[in-house]
Amino acid sequence: MPQITYGKAFALNFMGTAPGWYKIFILGCLIINPILAMISPVLAGWVLVGEFIFTLAMALNCYPLIPGGFLAIEAAFIGLCDMENVRHEIGANLEVILLLMFMVAGIHFVRDVLLFTFTKLMVKVRSHTALAMIFCFLGAFLSAFLDALTVLAVVITISMGVYRYYHDLISGDAATARLSNDQYVKDEYKADLEQFRAFLRSILMHAAVGTAIGGVCTIVGEPQNIIIGNIAGWNFVEFAIRVAPVSLPIVVFGFATCFVLEKTKLFGFGIQMPESVHQMLVEQDRHNSETLSRRDRIRLVIQLLCCIWLVIGLALHLAAVGLIGLSIIILATGFCGVTSEEEIGKSFTESLPFCALLCVFFTVVTVISQQELFKPLITWVLSTPPEAQLPIFYLANGVLSSVSDNVFVATIYIQEVYNAMLNGIITGEQFDHLAIAINAGTNLPSVATPNGQAAFLFLLTSALSPLIRLNYLRMMWMALPYTIVLTIVGLIGTWFILPSMTQVMIDAGLIISGDIHHAAQVGAALKEGAAGAAAAAGAVMGH
Repeated sequence: MPQITYGKAFALNFMGTAPGWYKIFILGCLIINPILAMISPVLAGWVLVGEFIFTLAMALNCYPLIPGGFLAIEAAFIGLCDMENVRHEIGANLEVILLLMFMVAGIHFVRDVLLFTFTKLMVKVRSHTALAMIFCFLGAFLSAFLDALTVLAVVITISMGVYRYYHDLISGDAATARLSNDQYVKDEYKADLEQFRAFLRSILMHAAVGTAIGGVCTIVGEPQNIIIGNIAGWNFVEFAIRVAPVSLPIVVFGFATCFVLEKTKLFGFGIQMPESVHQMLVEQDRHNSETLSRRDRIRLVIQLLCCIWLVIGLALHLAAVGLIGLSIIILATGFCGVTSEEEIGKSFTESLPFCALLCVFFTVVTVISQQELFKPLITWVLSTPPEAQLPIFYLANGVLSSVSDNVFVATIYIQEVYNAMLNGIITGEQFDHLAIAINAGTNLPSVATPNGQAAFLFLLTSALSPLIRLNYLRMMWMALPYTIVLTIVGLIGTWFILPSMTQVMIDAGLIISGDIHHAAQVGAALKEGAAGAAAAAGAVMGH
């Protein structure tokens, strides 16, 4: 085999299997950005933000950490952001990083009980409408307390296992059959296989949208929620109460949409599980139940108790969210026989890449803040009548979150609104309303595309998607009715219901009216904590 040139080797190594045009695009960005920075740092900042959003949209071709990281490093070198400010930004959002790091890892050790529950449901419930409603509800309920990626990962794992088993069964020769190849499938089973694929697509999309419905309800539902809640100074209970005027109608209409789609069989929904698949599941479940040892039963009970502790700990705000996740890791591993570093380390493989990507997010956010990129836009929005600000913020966040990552979008907007409050441009009450509008805007309209929801992107990039013929366009088509309903209901809730119901809750003593001094104290504490962390890190490095 002839040797390739060093130039060719470098080209192949740079960003790996990403398309050649994408590699050239990133290199072009890295060349043009310093030139733009010398002309106008503000212009360079805007171009950088556009480039970064594009890397998020291209996540299927290359994980955004790599191209986005290149842009972030260059931004620091050409003076668009100060690394000390970046460290402060990361320190101020430490709780978010801990949430993703420990909570996702913690749920890894309670997957068995979740898998057990979901499998039982698929066996016991025969009505496709009831099953869809249950999966949508469980996706919503679990994602209100757990990480949406983890919840969907459980559903994907179940579906993948069932699909693999069934495909091997109808192929006749599991050794030669390939999951993606129907060549070995017996003719009498091909129609059932296509029906089963449609059924799995339906169930998975209901569960995925369910994670978005539940994610808007609580401070731990989505990573951006905890950023908003921390800046606003809200705990778990207060966040849930304040967002209820928007989240409760969303829950009602979201489930209603699920029911209607299953009954009308529109947009690819309403598919019944084939009888041959159900019989196979029944036999598999019977075998698993018979082979379940006493140790296995104890593990399931322990994991169930850990889930109950998780809900109680979050609801009562007994500790920081990330620390509760850490306690799940300790309890689940300690009482379920996990003792090796290797086994524990596997649980962090899902969370750490996104934690690293978050640090790149915060670098770009620092560029936006330092160059005051959004200040003119925010100033214009805040100059509009207060009643018009809520829908503008909701829709602006929704549109941008549909093409970009909602954590990135929420971080930008909530920081700008917070600064506006500290500068006396808006009142504390306005800030509270706008914080809810940002939360709803980044959670609801973003279901329009896989780019907007991390759980959707996770599903699209999973090994199961090509097997059940779930591509980008089909996912957008199946999500369309949910997008329309959730966007409209969220807008009505934010614009019309939120202000009046917030006043009712204030009068009832459930929450305290927006207090700028309280928020300022929270912000000062966050910055002080970040500065302390930076000083401690500097001292350690000095030693």
